[in-house]
Amino acid sequence: MSEPEILFETKDGIARLVFNRPAARNAMTFAMYERLEELCGKVNEDVSIKVLLLRGAGDKAFVSGTDIAQFRSMTTPAQAIAYEAKMDRVLDALEDVRVPTIAVLQGACTGGGAAIAAACDLRIGAPSVKFGFPIARTLGNTLSQRNYARLAALIGVARTKDILFLARLMEADELRAIGLLSEVTASEEDLHPRADALAERLLEHAPITLRNTKHALNQVLRHWTPEGTEAQVVEAYMSDDFREGIESFLAKRKPQWKGK
Repeated sequence: MSEPEILFETKDGIARLVFNRPAARNAMTFAMYERLEELCGKVNEDVSIKVLLLRGAGDKAFVSGTDIAQFRSMTTPAQAIAYEAKMDRVLDALEDVRVPTIAVLQGACTGGGAAIAAACDLRIGAPSVKFGFPIARTLGNTLSQRNYARLAALIGVARTKDILFLARLMEADELRAIGLLSEVTASEEDLHPRADALAERLLEHAPITLRNTKHALNQVLRHWTPEGTEAQVVEAYMSDDFREGIESFLAKRKPQWKGK
């Protein structure tokens, strides 16, 4: 019997969630997003849990994005809208977890993986981490308005445009300099011990203060998110360019964009 695609365990007040598809660089299936939302609820229900750590299996990726093959079945506007609504629901659930969440980043943290990391409270990274949303050169799709707002809140509008327009990945030193990472470890091997130490430090802090701080800042973020932007999602996901992005990615060739 194969291992679950997401592993989850708790010990001494710390919950550990592992995205467990190392052969696929921990790319997310639709079922994995559903399981992530379910586990966020489990953390909220278990009062013994004080901190949640999230990491990827292996040393090549936190999460490299959504498994591109999943998009082949997306053929209608309703499916496109439902997918982005699901992403918002899952990431809001992660953002709203009542305890501090720490993304432990190593290797690729891209696309859906970068969105997951951005929805966590703190991020710690190894020297190998690379963060970004390179969709302008890979798939030709779009992020939801909530994801754009969340990213802009973290790194600013100008830098958000920079990494989205240029489809570039930020590396560890830049991520630390702009505050997206709270720490970059000296080596790959130091990452998990340092993440554990950060989690243990949070165990010592007042839970009501932490919970109220999260709630207040999440409300600010929600206020920044505009409503009624489904047309942009439909335009991107129903485009010929998105189909070309999927097929070129899976065929490992450069996409030929036509802007329609």
